[in-house]
Amino acid sequence: MCDSHTVTQSARKKMNGAEALVQSLVREGVDVVFAYPGGASMPMHQALSHEPSIRTILPRHEQGGGFAAEGYGRVTGKVGVCMSTSGPGATNMITPIADAFLDSIPMVAITAQVGSGLIGSSAFQETDVFGMTAPIVKHSYLVTKLEDIPRIIKEAFYIARTGRPGPVVIDIPKNFQEGIFEPDFEAPMDLPGYKPELPLPTEKLDEVLPLLMGAKRPAIYAGGGVVIAEAAEQLKDFAERLQIPVATTLMGIGAMPEEHPLSVRWLGMHGAVYANNTVNEADVVLAIGARFDDRVTGAVKSFCEHARIIHIDYDAAELNKNKKVELAIRADAGAALTYLNAKLAEAGVEPKAYAVENRPEWFGIIEQWKKDYPLCYETREREIAPQSVIEELYRQMNRQEAIICTGVGQHQMFAAQFYRFSKPRRLSTSGGLGSMGYGLPAAMGAHLAYPELPVINIDGDGSFLMNVQELATISTEHMPIKTIILDNQHLGMVVQWEDLKYDSHRANTFLADASQTYDPTHHTPEVLYPNYPVLCAGFGIKCERVVEPSELAPAIARMLESKEAYVLDVMVPHDVHVLPMIPGGMGYRDVVLERIAGDGKGRKASELGKEIPSAL
Repeated sequence: MCDSHTVTQSARKKMNGAEALVQSLVREGVDVVFAYPGGASMPMHQALSHEPSIRTILPRHEQGGGFAAEGYGRVTGKVGVCMSTSGPGATNMITPIADAFLDSIPMVAITAQVGSGLIGSSAFQETDVFGMTAPIVKHSYLVTKLEDIPRIIKEAFYIARTGRPGPVVIDIPKNFQEGIFEPDFEAPMDLPGYKPELPLPTEKLDEVLPLLMGAKRPAIYAGGGVVIAEAAEQLKDFAERLQIPVATTLMGIGAMPEEHPLSVRWLGMHGAVYANNTVNEADVVLAIGARFDDRVTGAVKSFCEHARIIHIDYDAAELNKNKKVELAIRADAGAALTYLNAKLAEAGVEPKAYAVENRPEWFGIIEQWKKDYPLCYETREREIAPQSVIEELYRQMNRQEAIICTGVGQHQMFAAQFYRFSKPRRLSTSGGLGSMGYGLPAAMGAHLAYPELPVINIDGDGSFLMNVQELATISTEHMPIKTIILDNQHLGMVVQWEDLKYDSHRANTFLADASQTYDPTHHTPEVLYPNYPVLCAGFGIKCERVVEPSELAPAIARMLESKEAYVLDVMVPHDVHVLPMIPGGMGYRDVVLERIAGDGKGRKASELGKEIPSAL
């Protein structure tokens, strides 16, 4: 009679390293891999081609594959997987890896490497991927032993998805992909220094409720950590129990339903005035799953300068890093909110959708801010306001659940401002790194994660071009992804800064024919660059150009009704600014509210005679 270990050993099947890697992916529940082949990665692609449970998507650029894996990870919380060959294939994935690192997205990036005997010899397509990515990964591996492959895959996925998620790189020399062995898929992980499970600091959490319940002007500042912890319901429950207004960060959008009476939307450089005011003028602020980054705080010294701040975050490195706080608590956001809600329930404090009898003065001020400083925009005859495109899309979606992806630029901010999100993980956008070209490939990942949901990429003409080649992937893989291009023929966000700082002097921000004069009401193919209907036709994708405001609603309806991929090239003026805007390094009282006609510079509230009333 033999023991179970002997049975397991005898049942092992010999295979090569690439096959063992693919079987390890299967065991991790991977259903899609974004992989671009090359000489050093061919064994892995051969193995993938024989595995029916994994759909291998061929992006048309490794950066597109990396962003697609990241988009998959953002909307699901599961680990996205991308793969490249050695050398330039691996270096092309560095930007998505950095993007995932800054936004805490679970991702495993598998890179092929030259044979182990050639490492260090400057062999063809050899790059030190391990070294180059070291500052922008949660962990990285260089496979040095064939037998380690199953264990390394298991560890990589565990590290990527647990604790504060992030990218993990696995660099695999070609000779280990081809080597034959009997893999041990049950090999235990060897991570003695990695302990992602946190004890619940109940003594510190017990200090939170007295502070908040004794506040006259409390506020919650919720970040992406709430989304990562799958704690949106707990956050809403907590806010309703204590009747506290909630502002989110860009990464936290959807953590609180944006049409909820307690929501003040999102705060920061281009956030709502009432969101910035609510947090900055609170007397007690609960920051949870947020990191006090500069796009939120502006001048960090003056951010919440009158408040007693409680900071709950999983990552100890974020506590007291950018902002010194009164009460710093290292805890998982979901576990912390669950504990606090249980305490309130024990005390008989039940959630109420909206009741302001405890703090009528504070809520009265917030409601007045909402009324006096709404998110709004200028309309012009014969020109399509970019904000109106987002509003019309939201109106026609009619609260239907969808995933919105964006590139980076003005269109990103307009999408976040004028599309309202009721659930987390329904906005997929690049936050910390601000990577142009993110939107289109991220939409591929989102669609493959949720093929039953509409996926709409809102892009700018500059950002869209950075990964336009992925239209080929979308076409050949029959993905019904919709794209709206807010086409102003300029790099809009840089133009906005040129208006504010450089007297509107254009320095390489005009994307069309430099010999032509741009007029947003007269668009001819000879002037526009590129001609998107012609370009998209080359990929077999329907595209129509929208010029007149009267054409917008019917065009969006046709796009949404299409069962196939569709692109709307919507021509918008280039001199529209994303407002409100808190200039970098300044405080919330320095907010720019509007742009004066004929003058590129913005005007602060005080300069317009619209001094924002303070609750302080």
